Amino acid sequence: MDPLATRPLGRTGIQLNQMGFGGAPLGDLFDRLSEAQAEATLQAAWDGGIRYYDTAPWYGRGQSEHRFGRFLYRQPRDGFVLSTKVGRILKAPRHPDRFESGFWAGGLQFDHVFDYSYDAIMRAFEDSLQRLGMNRIDLLIIHDLDFRHHATEPKVAAYLAQLVTGGFRALEELRDAGIIRAIGAGINELGMMPRFLDLFDLDFFLCALRYSLMEHDVLDSEFPYCARRQVGIIVGGAFSSGITATGPVPGAKYNYEDATPDVLDKVRRIQAVCERHGVPLPAVALQFPLGHPIVSSVIPGGIRPEHVIQNIEHMQRAIPADLWAELKQERLIRADAPVPAAEGQQHS
Repeated sequence: MDPLATRPLGRTGIQLNQMGFGGAPLGDLFDRLSEAQAEATLQAAWDGGIRYYDTAPWYGRGQSEHRFGRFLYRQPRDGFVLSTKVGRILKAPRHPDRFESGFWAGGLQFDHVFDYSYDAIMRAFEDSLQRLGMNRIDLLIIHDLDFRHHATEPKVAAYLAQLVTGGFRALEELRDAGIIRAIGAGINELGMMPRFLDLFDLDFFLCALRYSLMEHDVLDSEFPYCARRQVGIIVGGAFSSGITATGPVPGAKYNYEDATPDVLDKVRRIQAVCERHGVPLPAVALQFPLGHPIVSSVIPGGIRPEHVIQNIEHMQRAIPADLWAELKQERLIRADAPVPAAEGQQHS
């Protein structure tokens, strides 16, 4: 599979590389990076031909956007597609001496506030432009409006109400003015895609966790609903936070947490099938989502140049049909999961 070949993103007219570059690791997600290391990693992606880049204010509390901006502003602006996200406002902490980075191994020392109102969307967008050093963004994504981050129905409903009563109008104004080209939403869990589509005219979803080699319940109703609406899909978690890149090693991460024994066992069984066919597990994990016709791109990250180079090589690796068939026979992926086939055809 050619990682640099492009696919359309839903009905937007935008073409994305089949493999882009995801920006969470450059926000010091699990490891603190030097500026030189971050720069070299982005240079490897650019030199490898990757032209779709995704970041967010939340990634390292501004760190990822700054790093992407310092690199990308030197490249021809029409030569790449850039996405970032809205939904959080970054603010200076009231007590800097007691600041805790929390989820991030490093990053910048800013607190954040969730806000999906009209004024907050406009402010978040302008803040991102400043951090990135850009005067336009291609894809703007509603970030983390889900139960994973807000826990209860009243909170989720309240933030959706902010979007309904003003926030989405801000996004539409930006799209109508041509300052952004498409509006999306980042999804971490089941049930939110149809909820968004029933309320808003979205162009695409960034599916962060729910469509991967490890889980694909979105095939039941959510992807079919997206297909009917001509809504595109970008897959942001092809490695499920790392475990299908590293394999079932001690400390392996699955969906941002330490992998459970059951998850480790499933990955061992998948890895054994891959080894029988002489294909690396990461190659199978990266290519699997692109078997679905509405998926435009997978966007693995990386913290070293060799990670990017390896991902490009994994995408180029030929995967025999018998490997997919054995994964289905062993019930390690669903029997109805579409998988990649030669020359862009879909194979079930």
